[in-house]
Amino acid sequence: LADEVARAAGQDPVAWRLARYDARKHDRHGAALRLAVERSGYGKPLPAGHAWGVAVHESFGSVVAYVADVSLDDGKPKVHAVTAGVHANQVVNPSAAEAQIQGGAVYGLAMLQPGYAITLKDGVVEQSQFSDYPPLRLPDAPPVAVHFVSSHEPPTGLGEPGVPPIAPAVANAVAALTGKRLRRLPFES
Repeated sequence: LADEVARAAGQDPVAWRLARYDARKHDRHGAALRLAVERSGYGKPLPAGHAWGVAVHESFGSVVAYVADVSLDDGKPKVHAVTAGVHANQVVNPSAAEAQIQGGAVYGLAMLQPGYAITLKDGVVEQSQFSDYPPLRLPDAPPVAVHFVSSHEPPTGLGEPGVPPIAPAVANAVAALTGKRLRRLPFES
């Protein structure tokens, strides 16, 4: 929604978000987004047929901002790179924290793929194992660069916060490429 409003106002989606973050209430959101933007190269020219997608989300006390480089391959989103800016306060184990965000991004990307829907039959979930709901494979996973905002405040959660913002980031890039808004998971081709 933020991208839609920003574009309708003729503004860059990142600048629009940053202008609306209240420094007292959303300074962590702004810090995460600025870090992701800075490290991703957002705003610099991308190859033809590519677009930037951005999303920011807070859960479990942590803020994750993604900047994704996306193109279309046979009408389907292809994610070339993801850069994360994360504000989780003090990071106790940086390599484990990085792996949590990378895993969340890759798990979230799997949920975008056609055929990856969780389905019900007679009130029972049909997918019970990874053989029924395969994760994204390494050749299909983009590099995910993770950067943490420095803080000495008590640590916040990192188990799930990497999952929610990846779909909106990719959807925003697809909308920039096609003008079409993707609003359901998995994305339809």
